[in-house]
Amino acid sequence: MDELHADTWLISKGRPQGLGEPLNVPPVMASNFRLPHERYYSRTEGTETQGALEELIGGLEGGRTLAFSSGMAAVACLFHGLAVGSTIALPRDPYHAVNGLATEGEAQGRWSVRRLDLADTAAWVSAAAEADLLWVETPANPLMTVADLPAICAAPRKPGCVVAVDGTFATPLLQRPLELGADVSMHSVTKFIGGHSDLMAGSLTVRDDALYDDLWNRRVRNGGTIGGLEAFLSIRGARTLGLRMERAMANAQTLAERLESHPEVAVVRYPGLPSHATHTNASKFMDGYGAMMSFDVRGSGERASRVVEHTTIINNATSLGGIESTWERRALIPGQETMPPTLIRFSVGCEHVEDIWSDITEALDATSGA
Repeated sequence: MDELHADTWLISKGRPQGLGEPLNVPPVMASNFRLPHERYYSRTEGTETQGALEELIGGLEGGRTLAFSSGMAAVACLFHGLAVGSTIALPRDPYHAVNGLATEGEAQGRWSVRRLDLADTAAWVSAAAEADLLWVETPANPLMTVADLPAICAAPRKPGCVVAVDGTFATPLLQRPLELGADVSMHSVTKFIGGHSDLMAGSLTVRDDALYDDLWNRRVRNGGTIGGLEAFLSIRGARTLGLRMERAMANAQTLAERLESHPEVAVVRYPGLPSHATHTNASKFMDGYGAMMSFDVRGSGERASRVVEHTTIINNATSLGGIESTWERRALIPGQETMPPTLIRFSVGCEHVEDIWSDITEALDATSGA
């Protein structure tokens, strides 16, 4: 990263450098280009805007980045590169769209799937010797389990085994899997990197040139290239990632501590709490605990629904990572029915922490006894 701090990198890189150039790379809204030129079609060569975004993320991660039209486009590109008959190791409760992709491929005979407890480091170390892909989501959605990434990445592997990490909740500011020995770092740029709930994008970052070329060719064939406007919005959002994460994390720590002592809350899952089952893992290698948490209210699932609907600041909405606070009763999301019925997933935003807290306590008090 040229010895720059991450916050400085995000603000200063991925910009035009010539005299008279604009400070920001503009959104290049083009599908094709005049020839002869190194760029001839945006699905293949991309645009200057896409390249600037890839420079930003790649510099933070310590590798070469490919930008995609969504996080799931990035995941599918990686998974579909596996040879028929491969073995994938997944968390027991992966992101529901990843679970659907893995289950569908298994039903079609493309690969077999091993489902592991994310906190069972020994199981992941063992799987590294047998699997072709270790897909690690950490911190996990929505139970906030933090895997022991250093141990998993250092495990002896089957030849050709790829360790891929979805670090969307952490962002590259808090967790850099490639530095720990992973092969692929994936982000749903839609979330914290974009940061304003106004785009869809994804990324894969790798160090190995052969793997990069393979993923690049597959992105071209599958048509998962990011659009010009989405790349522009991703860059604009990424510029303030450091500022947003600093505020949101401070809010999250305060709110998690208060929720843990609230009589209407049964359990709080936030890696920054010493009571969290994998707090030690998070403290070992992460540079912060993030802005995501989940908690269970006392009572019924119906009460949890009333809580998330009874706010004026926090938005009852799915997805996450925006500057605004959002929460939802996660068990109502298709594919997440196995989650505890009283679980509320909470993406903490950048509003004043006392206003967020007042919104939470009002919702809890208004539904008490329900």
